[in-house]
Amino acid sequence: MAAFPPYPTHPPAHPPHPSGAVPRHAHWWQRRRVKYGALITLLALSGLVILALVRRETGTEGFLVGLGLAVLPVPLLLAAFRWLDRVEPSPWRNMLFAFAWGACAAALIAIVANSFATHWIATATADPSGADTLGATVIAPVVEESAKAAAVLLLFLFRRRDFTGIVDGVVVAGVTATGFAFTENILYLGNAFGTDQLNGDGGIASVTAATFFVRVIMSPFAHPLFTVLTGIGFGVAALSGDRQRVRRVLLPLAGLLLAMGMHALWNGSTTFGPYGFLAVYAAFMVPAFGLLTWLVIWTRQRELRTVREELPAYAAAGWLTPAEPLALGSLRARRLARDHARHHSGRPAARTVAEYEAYATSLAFLRHRGRRGRAGADFAVREQELLHALWRRREVAQPALNHAARMTAPVVAPPWPAHGAHGVYGVYGVPVQSPGYGSYGPTAPYPSYGPYSPHNPYRTQS
Repeated sequence: MAAFPPYPTHPPAHPPHPSGAVPRHAHWWQRRRVKYGALITLLALSGLVILALVRRETGTEGFLVGLGLAVLPVPLLLAAFRWLDRVEPSPWRNMLFAFAWGACAAALIAIVANSFATHWIATATADPSGADTLGATVIAPVVEESAKAAAVLLLFLFRRRDFTGIVDGVVVAGVTATGFAFTENILYLGNAFGTDQLNGDGGIASVTAATFFVRVIMSPFAHPLFTVLTGIGFGVAALSGDRQRVRRVLLPLAGLLLAMGMHALWNGSTTFGPYGFLAVYAAFMVPAFGLLTWLVIWTRQRELRTVREELPAYAAAGWLTPAEPLALGSLRARRLARDHARHHSGRPAARTVAEYEAYATSLAFLRHRGRRGRAGADFAVREQELLHALWRRREVAQPALNHAARMTAPVVAPPWPAHGAHGVYGVYGVPVQSPGYGSYGPTAPYPSYGPYSPHNPYRTQS
């Protein structure tokens, strides 16, 4: 990679073509619409097949009951992963693909492969009971975690710009596993309802109620927890340099093996005696869930610190106002900026501010990787793309972020009066209590020129 510039340069007259654009002479199968169409068709066919298989297994009435009960934890899990992903939100199309892959493709692979393997073992050993136990503790963890990991791998390979760290790996893996658990819960709850119908049972002691309590109330996070270990492996690999190829291969494999191991331990807990399930739940599942939650939140705070440390270079060059690194490095300030834009200019303005925040965060992460030599050969092109995206949204986003910075900046009294008045300044010298003053006071403490201004010392002539 070329020498890393200390400050961004003036953008070219014409923005570069978006990365991933297909040249006109490309073959028809290389075009984006063809690829998306093939992927959507594949997922749709998988969904139809899995729907038919589950309905045949549970019956129509059992399917409807299972569907109604299985959908209950899905919004809560998706909201939790979206909350973890607030610093640099993943595109909705990635999340939709991950959920659809888990609910359709991964579930179909798991049902077909598990059934085939269990039937083969039962035929070979003439021991159906032992085949079921072996299938649940050995075959299912390997097949299911591999099928779910395929979605993480595909996004890691083909959506590399959106996959930059541990949080991205956790969110993609968690959403994929949420989709998988949704389909699996329909099957288990539908079969439980069918058992109750045959036995004439009902009430709180029914098999359906017991299955719902174990799978939806006690352990809705089980499948996401397993697959998140794979996602962490891919996330750490994303932080590695392009030359660290061994690390980029071994870390995802290590995460996948850990996911399979924990999944096998969970499935085999019922063979450890009458209290084996509760022992594994209390000794492994709950602590692992707490530890991983702490890790993701700690990583998110680290990402916010990266934003605060990297963006001042762009503020010094005139691309951002001096207050923006402070506001963009705080989730509270970001929310205030969106609320301010929504209150004064409506929902489209709030959406513009959210896009601005996402682009600025991507820019900070790109610069952070560039300083560490991990940005890749397209660093300059990607930087210009992000800067142009910010520049097109600045008129709406910058006033809202400046307002948020004034509302959230720590109040620090300056050691000397400012222009004869005792103004109160916050971080980056932004006045937070100066009646009658503008956003930067009577004179800006930092240059207020933009990248196209002739007074910009970092501007290069085009």
